[in-house]
Amino acid sequence: MIQTTLRHWEYYGTTEIFSNLYAMSKDENNFHKLYDIIISDENILLAYRSIKSNKGSSTAGTDKFSISNYKGLTRDDFISLIRDRLDNYRPGAVKRTYIPKANGKLRPLGIPTMLDRLIQQMFKQVLEPICEARFYKHSYGFRPLRTTHQAIARMNYLINISNYHYCVDIDIKGFFDNVNHTKLMKQLWNIGIRDRKVLAVIMKMLKAPIKGVGIPTKGTPQGGILSPLLSNVVLNDLDQWVAGQFEDFEIEVPEYSKNPRSYRYKHLKKSNLKAGFIVRYADDFKIMAKDSKTAWRWFHAVRGYLKDRLGLDISPEKSRVINLRKRKTEFLGFTFGLMKKGNKLVVKSNIKDEKLEQLKENAKIHIKTISKNPTKENVQKFNSFILGIHDYFKIATHVYKDLNRFSYELRTTMHNRFKESGKFEFPKSPSPTYKKRFGHLKRKTWIVKDSILFPLVGQKHQSPMNFSQELTIYTDEGRRSIHKNLNDSVFKELTKLSLYKPSNRSMEYMDNRISRYSMKNGKCEISGLFLTANEVHCHHYIPKYLDGTDEFKNLRIVHKDLHKLIHSTNPRAIKSIIAEYKLTYKQIEKVNRFRKNCKLDSIAL
Repeated sequence: MIQTTLRHWEYYGTTEIFSNLYAMSKDENNFHKLYDIIISDENILLAYRSIKSNKGSSTAGTDKFSISNYKGLTRDDFISLIRDRLDNYRPGAVKRTYIPKANGKLRPLGIPTMLDRLIQQMFKQVLEPICEARFYKHSYGFRPLRTTHQAIARMNYLINISNYHYCVDIDIKGFFDNVNHTKLMKQLWNIGIRDRKVLAVIMKMLKAPIKGVGIPTKGTPQGGILSPLLSNVVLNDLDQWVAGQFEDFEIEVPEYSKNPRSYRYKHLKKSNLKAGFIVRYADDFKIMAKDSKTAWRWFHAVRGYLKDRLGLDISPEKSRVINLRKRKTEFLGFTFGLMKKGNKLVVKSNIKDEKLEQLKENAKIHIKTISKNPTKENVQKFNSFILGIHDYFKIATHVYKDLNRFSYELRTTMHNRFKESGKFEFPKSPSPTYKKRFGHLKRKTWIVKDSILFPLVGQKHQSPMNFSQELTIYTDEGRRSIHKNLNDSVFKELTKLSLYKPSNRSMEYMDNRISRYSMKNGKCEISGLFLTANEVHCHHYIPKYLDGTDEFKNLRIVHKDLHKLIHSTNPRAIKSIIAEYKLTYKQIEKVNRFRKNCKLDSIAL
């Protein structure tokens, strides 16, 4: 996903813009002129590409428009539409929908109109590098390259290596529904975003009316593209305040010190400061402490900070201090406790019981679907579901035992559903994925209509890796470590291609043309030659005059001369082009397939 994002930046020449914003923010500069960057051609087109790539692009808002309603517009008309909408911006009504939570309750989501989503994406692209440069290093939710696994790795490190065995559990009551808009504007200002026009538009986004509810006075509605970034801005104040109480507390380190970091912590531990570290993923966070007294000091201090500084209340029944030697805490679908290993106490982590029950119910739905309609597609959906469980929960120390229990509780359901249509046996010709993931098991599994169902068991524990703080998509070094194998020549030509501005071409054509060139690594789909921007033509496999579309699958990247060859009816011109490019028998066959779709005679081989 990140590699795709970086490719898109290169398509539209925005990499340097975002990198500069990040570097300037790192140097604690303030930004007074961001609006012009936000409404630039490149940023608008990048937003279109990002939204179009998103699964939610087909989901309509209250205006019943999806991204497909805009694909027929020309490039210039689309850009004008966006800018006109922003001139006197009034966001459309937000569609309210609900999704089930793990505890059985419903979580409200707000779905803006497609045009508002595009505008939010434009703002996010420009504001994110500024905010990323100022965010705390151990917050992991909704940030580029960061995952739940890295948050768990940080927890494991503090418990296993640093021996922080007391966990301060604080649950913010309805965080996303209770963010104070005025305080949020001040936080954006303090983080360096000081373009008043930008701040005014963000405030209007926050005040967008919710259909059936009215105009909100507080909160950042979940479902909005900008909401996760704004939520991190709110809680970054908490992160930095907690870190400033101990981890980043300023202390003078003498020049003779060989290890300044070690010197700092040695003297900090001797002080009367509250020793503790915060690990946060979105609004779910833990503060780890070494003893009960310190943990309770943190509890009361954080509760006061949330109330007094951020205007947020905590949930008394869900907030507590936990001694991990005696009880467990829950975090991101896992439970954490301590167990003895030799002379040491180490993390014992499991899949949360409620999560396991939820997974079991979802598995039953897949099993029922396969028994009623045993197609390869339904089996593949089940197998993807199982791999998803294994890949996410493999970092639990007791994942093997948990999945054994999971499998045991579903064995009767699977037997009753598959006893007529399937066989329970050793797979005879398993796929490469099966061999790689489950070949070591040497056990039977269900086979339905020749399709192998992946076993529910067999995933061994894998320790999660800590996040490398040098890794970022906003520096040359960070990007090189992410996409080492991408072709620089392709990127240079992509930038040139993005400057091509025909007045009669649709947004869909312009966007898919660049995507096709990138996918083919800049090579002609007939000759295999690398094409510069001046040599590229984009052929419609089914021509427009025969009702062909601008869809990605209907476009082909070809050399401009070979494009002439596809459409030519002049025998002398055909012979000349074939001779000049020394086309092989197979290449001419491919040209003939293209010509056939154009209702033209084949070239004699």
